[in-house]
Amino acid sequence: MKALGWWLMLVGSLRLASVWFGFFDIWALQVAVYSKSTMTEVHGRTFGVWTLLTCTLCFLCALNLDSKPLYTATFLSFIYALGHFLSECLIYQTMTLGNLTTVTIFAGTSIVWMLLQWNAHEKTRPKSS
Repeated sequence: MKALGWWLMLVGSLRLASVWFGFFDIWALQVAVYSKSTMTEVHGRTFGVWTLLTCTLCFLCALNLDSKPLYTATFLSFIYALGHFLSECLIYQTMTLGNLTTVTIFAGTSIVWMLLQWNAHEKTRPKSS
């Protein structure tokens, strides 16, 4: 497995912990992510399902780096997540800058790395005569 694949497995595993918090420990999720808002159980479960989807994308992409559609979907999941958390911090002010920093480190690293490796994992197809 390539280094990017291992990175995506790490990020997916960390996201899996957030899934647990979304379903079973909303207080911890509120403290770790949305520290300036009151979360309901519905918010927690929605966050959990969304995070489970993005974690699944990380695992699938890590194992299939040569799949351009899967690679693109995983890349976009990082863009969307970062955009969401940036708006929560800067516009809605429901999270602190410190919590945003953690998200930005993982999402930002993933975005940059995936951009740098955009075409590096494609399988070369034999030329047709």
